[in-house]
Amino acid sequence: MKGPQNYNPDVLNCLANLSNDEVFTPPELANKMLDLLPQELFQNPNATFLDPFTKSGVFLREIVKRLDRGLEKFIPDRQQRIDHILQKQVFGIAITELTSLLARRSVYCSKDASCKYSISKFPTSSGNILYKNIKHTWVNGKCKYCSASQSVYDRGSEAEQYAYMFIHTDNPKQFFPNMKFDVIVGNPPYHLDDGGNSASAKPIYHVFVEQAIKLDPQYLTIITPSRWFSGGKGLDRFREKMLNCQHISHLVDYQNAKDCFPGNSIGGGVSYFLWNSNYTGQCKVINIIGGLSNSVIRPLNEYPVFIRYNESISIINKIKARKEKNIVNLISSRNPYGFATNERGTSYSKANSIKLISSQGEGYVNINGITQGKDSINKYKVMIGRVTSEHAGEPDKSTGRYKVFSSMRVLAPNEICTDSYVIGGVCDSISQAENFYNYLRTSFVRFLILQSLSSINLSREAYVLVPLQDFSLLWTDEMLYKKYGLTEDEVAFIESMIRPME
Repeated sequence: MKGPQNYNPDVLNCLANLSNDEVFTPPELANKMLDLLPQELFQNPNATFLDPFTKSGVFLREIVKRLDRGLEKFIPDRQQRIDHILQKQVFGIAITELTSLLARRSVYCSKDASCKYSISKFPTSSGNILYKNIKHTWVNGKCKYCSASQSVYDRGSEAEQYAYMFIHTDNPKQFFPNMKFDVIVGNPPYHLDDGGNSASAKPIYHVFVEQAIKLDPQYLTIITPSRWFSGGKGLDRFREKMLNCQHISHLVDYQNAKDCFPGNSIGGGVSYFLWNSNYTGQCKVINIIGGLSNSVIRPLNEYPVFIRYNESISIINKIKARKEKNIVNLISSRNPYGFATNERGTSYSKANSIKLISSQGEGYVNINGITQGKDSINKYKVMIGRVTSEHAGEPDKSTGRYKVFSSMRVLAPNEICTDSYVIGGVCDSISQAENFYNYLRTSFVRFLILQSLSSINLSREAYVLVPLQDFSLLWTDEMLYKKYGLTEDEVAFIESMIRPME
């Protein structure tokens, strides 16, 4: 009979994350990523492995375990084998001093690789897991390597600077001179606070990926947030390079990050990829949704945005075949009238006042204070919440389906909104505005928007797959399914993903 005394969990499954940018990788996930690699690598005594952003040391530890089994015939003596693996094959660069100690403890069984408790004795305490406390290089208030804000991160030697060693150099080869790594693997820091409102976060994981590629490995497998699928906030160039890169042989995408990081909510989900310098071709895209897997081999750059769901391809192809325009030009950019999200206006109307809708309700502002969007003030239009209904892109817990829109309503002339919303479907008649409103509410449209989402933000680009219609008509899902010739299976897939609007 099993009891508490027999419970022996892997300690790396139990670690709490140190901060939002230090998401620890569970051993099970690390092994799934290592499974993408050619397994003969772990039987090669000359193969070299690097985790240049190690935290708990889980990737390095699991690599050592695989090499220990794979090299048993080549190096029968266990201690000689371990010495060879740790001193000549497995290397790491930690992101902070604390994680360097964690990683050494995981890999060497001692935070000091030179002491008697280390399973392989090194001449230095760091062994092959490096860490150096370095500083940002400030240029005009920003770090020239990671773009961290000087006002946020220049805060004295007693506080963590988050000047990550691996990316704060023009030459990452300096850390292990004369080394050529066959495999680079890991889970980099995801973001830095950029000093904006609400402690806004600047993506940084793409900088680690680009730096890793500079080392010219044969294989690269890294897990990151999936926000790069749609670009934005410094990710546009990276997105373009990744989607047009034919060296990516596998891409495994989790729409809900909790499917692989049970304790974390990461907007837009997470994904990992296998980059193979010797491979050129299409990519095997694997969707993981609620534990179920679906895979298709296809090009990553087939559409203006990366289509996350393989089952969606046939639907989108049918829409694309009609060569209709999309509705992007009917959607405003951010902050349609120049009022910040925290603007509330006054509680009463007076001369030259018009109604302002905010996330807290209705108020009034002077029409002369409007700095943009003046051409739509006297029109009917649809106000759309700027973020999705789902927290961190996670589906409804009871149904497993998505609502997509958090809020939406038709605005009359002389009604405007704050930056919490965008404006769409500006027109002269209320009937056309209502028809546009009802079109957006269809499962068909919300499904197409969902295909473009890799964060909680509903930017204009999220509407790129939504076809333009004649808004003198009141569109229903049944009409749209018939117009585009969707099969019963395709309709069932849409309705399995999208929950009804209230």
